[in-house]
Amino acid sequence: MKQRKRKTEKSVKRAVGRLLRLLALAGLMGCTTFLVVNEYVLQSGDAYILPKDELPQVEAAIVLGASVYSNGKVSDILRDRLDTAYDLYVSGLASRIIVSGDHASDDYDEVNAMKNYLMKKGVRDAHIFMDHAGFNTYDSMYRAQAVFQAQNLIIVTQDYHLKRAIYVARALGIEAVGAASDKQAYRDIRKYEAREVLARVKDFLNVHFMKPPPAQLGEPIPLSSDGRLTNDK
Repeated sequence: MKQRKRKTEKSVKRAVGRLLRLLALAGLMGCTTFLVVNEYVLQSGDAYILPKDELPQVEAAIVLGASVYSNGKVSDILRDRLDTAYDLYVSGLASRIIVSGDHASDDYDEVNAMKNYLMKKGVRDAHIFMDHAGFNTYDSMYRAQAVFQAQNLIIVTQDYHLKRAIYVARALGIEAVGAASDKQAYRDIRKYEAREVLARVKDFLNVHFMKPPPAQLGEPIPLSSDGRLTNDK
């Protein structure tokens, strides 16, 4: 009886040992894959971040949204993106500007705040296309192609975010390059950079495997039309 018990205990220990080794191997493979995907997205996007004098002329610059305040004022990080897009507009590199952000409720509206800022700087109303459902980078790029029918874009955001945005756009079939809008040291930048680590893996899975439609789609509004068609009804 005791001998049988010892054999059973040994068998259990061996099984537990094998399971732990398999779990350790799976964890190691998972971590390796995680790191490889991150590096792949970073390197792929970085190749298309260009200085202003090397940027091509495109259909539009797309500004990716960030925080706005309750009074409609844009945050520092978003203002720098908008100023960069404005420079591209006045230099003739982009004749249209897409402002893509969160307008999921009446209480929070990134896109009208962005449009108002650009219009105060002199951008024509008809040249600004508002993407009211740019809830994340993947949705913004998907909608840029599906709704605004963009074939080539200059993506405008800060460097920490830009590589992923370019990667997503190009994986979706847009000829995209990037203009980094870093003009100062930003509060909470470390937090944003940390979030990017997970976001890169998520978007890699989105563009290659999951391929989800955006939260909202809608009828096409080509960039050759009038940006005022995107105004609130």
